[in-house]
Amino acid sequence: MDRALPETRPFFAGVDDVVTKLAKTGYLADKATATAVFLADRLGKPLLVEGPAGVGKTELARAVAQTTGAELVRLQCYEGVDEARALYEWNHAKQILRIQAGGSGGVDWDSTKLDVFSEEFLLPRPLLKAIRRDAPTVLLVDETDKADVEVEGLLLEVLSDFAVTIPELGTITANRKPFVVLTSNATRELSEALKRRCLFLHLDFPDADLELRILASRVPELPERIAEQLVRTIRVLRGMQLKKTPSVAETIDWGRTVLALGLDTLTDDTLDTDAVRDTLGVVLKHRSDQQRAAAELRLN
Repeated sequence: MDRALPETRPFFAGVDDVVTKLAKTGYLADKATATAVFLADRLGKPLLVEGPAGVGKTELARAVAQTTGAELVRLQCYEGVDEARALYEWNHAKQILRIQAGGSGGVDWDSTKLDVFSEEFLLPRPLLKAIRRDAPTVLLVDETDKADVEVEGLLLEVLSDFAVTIPELGTITANRKPFVVLTSNATRELSEALKRRCLFLHLDFPDADLELRILASRVPELPERIAEQLVRTIRVLRGMQLKKTPSVAETIDWGRTVLALGLDTLTDDTLDTDAVRDTLGVVLKHRSDQQRAAAELRLN
């Protein structure tokens, strides 16, 4: 028999409500993104967000947490992350001290074991922390594809039953389901079992109009013509064979760089060749990428 999952009051009233609320945090969502967020919220299902690095996958989870007043609990995945880092571990040093302290008192081992494997000695990690919270929570499992396949087994229990089993304590079931966002750069294929439990959203780099609106939202002091020039240049750079494609965050950084250097005061509201070349390091982080860009943009 399936276990009844805890019910949670939805964060959003509709797709338009998602767009409006996320915009207040500075995250400009298109219709597809807003629809996916609304459905994940209303259906209580995790949202798997896939796409290249730098398109706003992690920022989406942060924006949902910010606009709803929920706490963001983040599990950063990497090669070698294990149950102790993702779920929980025992405070072994504290357990040893308790055992040593009780060793001379004639306390039997069964009583000692019940003592040291209690809540006092439990160190909750992100998955367990998110499950145990009663307040609104956004659980971000970031860069899921970088974790080993075995970690997906941990996620399956959490995402299926919103519960965590600790052999010494039993099963801990969520009183309030967290809003779950998993991100992936698609460096490896995630298991079908994990995908079945999620809604799916593919995020790509925004089109020119949306990126211009994002830049205007984050750097409102930037003259429109310079903003347009930066976005055009960024889109050209993304079409090159680079080691690292510039992200939306780096577009924003470039706009802020222009202001910091006072380049926004140019009379014709455009950046000259020297200004573009001298600030390429803001958006291109490899020497070979800068050299390729300088040659193709004819900045030499």
